[in-house]
Amino acid sequence: MFAYILKRLLLMLPTLLGVLLLTFAVIQFVPGGPVEQYLAEARAGAGGASAEGGGMAYRGAQGVDGQRLEEIKRLYGFDKPAHQRFFQMLGQFARFDLGRSFFQNKDVWQLIKEKLPVSISLGLWTFFISYGISVPLGVAKAVRAGSRFDLVTTLIVLVGYAIPGFVLGVALLVIFGGQLQWFPLRGLTSANWDELSWGAKIVDYLWHITLPVTAMVLGSFAVTAMLTKNSFLEEIRKQYVLTARAKGLTERQVLWKHVFRNALIPIVTGFPAAFIGAFFTGALLIETLFSLDGLGLLSYESVIRRDYPVVLGTLFLFTLIGLITKLISDLTYVWVDPRVKFD
Repeated sequence: MFAYILKRLLLMLPTLLGVLLLTFAVIQFVPGGPVEQYLAEARAGAGGASAEGGGMAYRGAQGVDGQRLEEIKRLYGFDKPAHQRFFQMLGQFARFDLGRSFFQNKDVWQLIKEKLPVSISLGLWTFFISYGISVPLGVAKAVRAGSRFDLVTTLIVLVGYAIPGFVLGVALLVIFGGQLQWFPLRGLTSANWDELSWGAKIVDYLWHITLPVTAMVLGSFAVTAMLTKNSFLEEIRKQYVLTARAKGLTERQVLWKHVFRNALIPIVTGFPAAFIGAFFTGALLIETLFSLDGLGLLSYESVIRRDYPVVLGTLFLFTLIGLITKLISDLTYVWVDPRVKFD
């Protein structure tokens, strides 16, 4: 086991390096970098005509003397060759120094800490509600396989899975936020949050979080529900279940004492990836749609503004978390099923 863990940890290094190298190389060919963005904003502020699209790289420096241009490049670190900047970035990341944002004048770590509560809030609700609904639903579907309940719930689950989260979010906003005005259109809390009592704060928070969590949950629990059902059906057909029934055990004892433990192995082993993934993936469009200032919106704005330290810093952190989570998921197999041997 130790040798397997060590090998996986060593394989993380080239994987992480490859992701960073590929992203850094792509960035070098993207038009409209930080220097051009700065010059365009400066010209716009001075009343000049702003450059558009890829033309920034050629027209952005018009009207700026060479010395000032070199100072701006030195400010963003673009006075050095690309390979030097790449190795300097790797040295910073090795010390877990994610750099400093070009445009927000804050450390990337500080920005992540500021946006993380929103993403954690969405992720926790999505994770617990998804599994809280999908696992019991999957068990009920397996027990009643082929019944009207199974067919109706399968249809509902598949329809919910087929609707993209952002499309559902738009519909929820239009109906419940616009026409009926039952829920707020944006934000995670009201403007008078600080003036509310503790009980009122909880109600206000739940009032704001209902629509975005609903949009994220509806499609996410479909896969888990169907996986739970199929896993239970596979276990129910095995020989040990027939043996348990032949011994005179009740159907409830067979289901919860024998089948449940074995059928949940694929579900339990997916917990780490699903738990971490709920925080960092799939929330970009929801955060943008409901004006929630989380990590998804931060990443999107950083890409649009070419804020490369934030883009690369968050990419490094999320990739590292993803690789570690995959390792934990594999080790969970051994923990829940002693038959699995990595040797």
